Order: sequence, then C-alpha cells, then structure tokens
Amino acid sequence: MVLKVSNLHAYYGKSHVLHGVDMHVKAGEIVALLGRNGSGRSTTAKAIMGLVDCQGSALWKGKEALGLKTYEIAHLGIGYVPESRDIFPKLTVYQNLLLGQKRGQSNPRWSFDDMYAMFPRLKEREHTEAGVLSGGEQQMLTLCRTLMGDPDLIIIDEPTEGLAPKIVELVAQYLQELRKRGISVLLIEQKLTIAMKISDRCLVMGHGSIVFEGSPDALRQNQEIRKEWLEV
Repeated sequence: MVLKVSNLHAYYGKSHVLHGVDMHVKAGEIVALLGRNGSGRSTTAKAIMGLVDCQGSALWKGKEALGLKTYEIAHLGIGYVPESRDIFPKLTVYQNLLLGQKRGQSNPRWSFDDMYAMFPRLKEREHTEAGVLSGGEQQMLTLCRTLMGDPDLIIIDEPTEGLAPKIVELVAQYLQELRKRGISVLLIEQKLTIAMKISDRCLVMGHGSIVFEGSPDALRQNQEIRKEWLEV
C-alpha cells in the first residue's frame, strides 16, 4: 500500500474533529471517502496534507509523513485538489499548469499534451486568464495542474460539486484514466452514483471516524449504513 493512516485525530482549536481514523490506499486503487457534510471527510484530507493540527500516523510508502510541512508532503508524491479549487485567477491556463510542475522531474507521466487531450477545452483557453473560466473549466484546470506534479496519489475533494452532468462524467473518466496509469486516488465525494461506479473500495465516515469499509456492492446492499450515514 502507498498510504496507511492510523489512529488519526484532528483538531480545529479546541474542537476535536477526527477520532482515531484508520484507513489505507493501495497502489493504483480508487478509494471513495463518503459521508454527510461535517462527517470529517475534508478534514481527513487536510490532516494528511499537514493543513490542520493532528495526531496519529500517516505512513507514505512506509515512512511517516505526519508532521511534515505541506510542500514536503507534496514533494513525496501526494497531490491534493481542494474543494475550493484554488486556481491562480490572474494567470493563464498555461501558466497555472506550468506552476504544477516540480523542479527536477524526470520522465513525468503527464505532459501538457496529455492535459489538453483529456480536456480539449483547456487547450482552447490556453492563453485565457483562469479567473474567467467557468466552474467546470476551473475544476479541470485544478485537477490537471495537480497532475503536472506527477503524484503517485491524488486526493480530490468534491471534484464534481456544482458541475453539469456531462462534465461529471468527464471527471469520472479522468479518474479512471489515472488508475490505468498506476496513480492511486482518494476521492472525497457525496455523489454515490459516481463514487460507487468507479471506486475499488468505499469508506463511510460519521462523526469523525470510519463507520464502514467495503466494496461498492457491499455498500449498495447495506441499507442500514446508507440510511444512517449517507442518505438525507
């Protein structure tokens, strides 16, 4: 496995948000992290990336990553796409992608041509400032910028939020392409249809801990978990 999280606790000030999260991601695997708003999904991603106060362990390929600075974690090979997207609005599409590259990369799996082939709209708007792109285009750009850093694991927080159904399907295809190239994905998502369609395993969070782990089929059949922790 590439990532093993053990007994992870996280805090916002005096508020104890995560309560002993245990989870793992294998090489070339898509793992969906599901749950209602406030369940701790996004906080789990932020804790792994060193963005919140936390305790516990996050082993990256057998080495402890918890306690490192965020940029150090990124350089280990973990890419992070936050729900807020965080594009550079005054820079062009091309410049945003260029900023995703890391110094000293040799034989990266992804190139500008790959990004443009996957999302031709980005090629069309290559010299357009990112701030004027649509929400769907900005999501494409953020995903592609992260990939330009050639991560082995990409953590994606709500990539389909607010997107048209056609773009949602494109994102799903994109994530499956990552798996084909040997990249692991931790997908934080609310849309069960997409998550269960493309994931290898599903994790469900509730009140800051994992309350279910299993295959998409097992989750489909577990009406108790779906009703208590997922369905509104």
